[in-house]
Amino acid sequence: MDAKARCRSALPMVILLLAVPRAALARQASRDTMPGYPIRDSAVVSQCSACHAQDSTGRMTRISFARKTPEGWETSIRRMATLNGAQLDPAAARNVLRYLANQQGLSPEELRPGRFEVERRMIDYRYTADATTETTCRACHSMGRVITQRRTREEWSLLVAMHRGYYPIVDFQGFRRQGPRPTDGSSGNHPMDDAITHLARAFPVNTPEWTAWKTTMRSPRIEGAWLLSGTEPGKGAFYGRVTITRAPGTDDEFTTQATYAYVQSGSRVQRTGRATVYTGFQWRGRSTAAGQEPAWREVMMVEPGWQQMSGRWFTGDYDEFGMDVTLTRAGSNVVLAGVHPRGLQAGAAATEITLFGANFPGSMNAAGIDPGPGVRIERVVRASADRVTLLVRAESGAQTGARDLFAAGAPLRNALVVYDTISRIRITPVAGMARVGGAHFPRQYQQFDAVAWLDGADRRPDTNDDVEIGPVAITWSLEEYGVTYDDDDVKFVGSIDRNGLFTPAPDGPNPERSGNRNNIGDVWVVATHTTAGPASRTLRARANLVVTVPLYMRWEPWRLER
Repeated sequence: MDAKARCRSALPMVILLLAVPRAALARQASRDTMPGYPIRDSAVVSQCSACHAQDSTGRMTRISFARKTPEGWETSIRRMATLNGAQLDPAAARNVLRYLANQQGLSPEELRPGRFEVERRMIDYRYTADATTETTCRACHSMGRVITQRRTREEWSLLVAMHRGYYPIVDFQGFRRQGPRPTDGSSGNHPMDDAITHLARAFPVNTPEWTAWKTTMRSPRIEGAWLLSGTEPGKGAFYGRVTITRAPGTDDEFTTQATYAYVQSGSRVQRTGRATVYTGFQWRGRSTAAGQEPAWREVMMVEPGWQQMSGRWFTGDYDEFGMDVTLTRAGSNVVLAGVHPRGLQAGAAATEITLFGANFPGSMNAAGIDPGPGVRIERVVRASADRVTLLVRAESGAQTGARDLFAAGAPLRNALVVYDTISRIRITPVAGMARVGGAHFPRQYQQFDAVAWLDGADRRPDTNDDVEIGPVAITWSLEEYGVTYDDDDVKFVGSIDRNGLFTPAPDGPNPERSGNRNNIGDVWVVATHTTAGPASRTLRARANLVVTVPLYMRWEPWRLER
């Protein structure tokens, strides 16, 4: 059976459902004036032309009329293989992915609003441009998956048709929602039709941003030494170095050697990895540390100018463990990356703080460091090329708030915070989610952090002049989130450790619960901190945690066997 026959036999019901769109595709292939991108790669043509016809200008049906992230193209390729019978060996699939991600990707400006999607961040994102579109699409997945794509209007329409063919329940969940809206001054269309109209206007396939980026796009020159800094929830800040080496015979593949240490614990980590940079700026890599399995995924964005990149390195069955990272090129200039601890209490005893960075001079002295008015450097305790420890004091009359710091001419915005008292503590995230597991399905853990805050001049919480002081010592506990009489979720959903990591209970019916119920429910996560000094106070903060069932069906392509 040839490739075209395999595609035709794979999903007869879906093809019947999509008969009209397939006819539209045939008409589209015969038109040379359609917008879109000619496919110039022979491997893509040979692998895909069995199902995607190519016209006289080189444009291929469906493929030429969309742009996506590498993850978006990977999803499409895997769907073609698993559902439509396409047969690609891993090397061929990688070549197809590389070409499409590079030639029909996104510009930095287009990707930036949707970075949370590819970096697998659990955030409460709100798409405010069109409420109907958000309601229609978020019924099944993140809006990040939508805003990291660009399509023609016909392609957006065909994408909706594909959803309806593969997942008929979406008509009720989001697309039609029991028919057109009543006549209230709105269009009266089905929500899916309004969503298609909005998406075609907001995310067209051809944009000035993409045209401008394609003009200057090239493989980044990022070999060399980089300063690494970042934070990992539950472990705090870390600093170190990364050496990036171009893989022989390639323009966009790199190997990495990373060494970093956590400030709070002092533990050191060494990682080795390999990465590909797509579209001139989209870093996609994997790295491992000694004794650590599986490999962590690395998703970063190389900023224009090739002097900085940032993103998230993560792991876990639900990508729930991760760290925010920033890489700054380590040239010959002094670079100041961070300060720990960040908070200085006005009028308190002198405190040791450490500056982290690169290329600090060996003769560093107090005169070369400017922490701003009201903060006095008593002496330099010790100094090396990548860190300087100081003994500093904030005067009793020092103005509270954040201030910049300069060291050997290198600046760092909002490096220090002078405070008179800790106003409150706050837990992040304010609403978390975990999934029971361990017996039949993997667990989804939830890491919580807590930081101290200074209310600004208005002395009111959650206003624009508030300043984050930084991490403080926390005692963690769980409390019942009362919903019904005799609610007892806190006894069964799981436990939280001394570092704020919540571990859910095993999945499956629990005979110890009334009704033989699963170990799911909702609880309060409570952080408690006692301030120092004669006027000590006990501060508390709460966050909501929902512990739910396993995710029984997974759609991410990287979850499938390779």
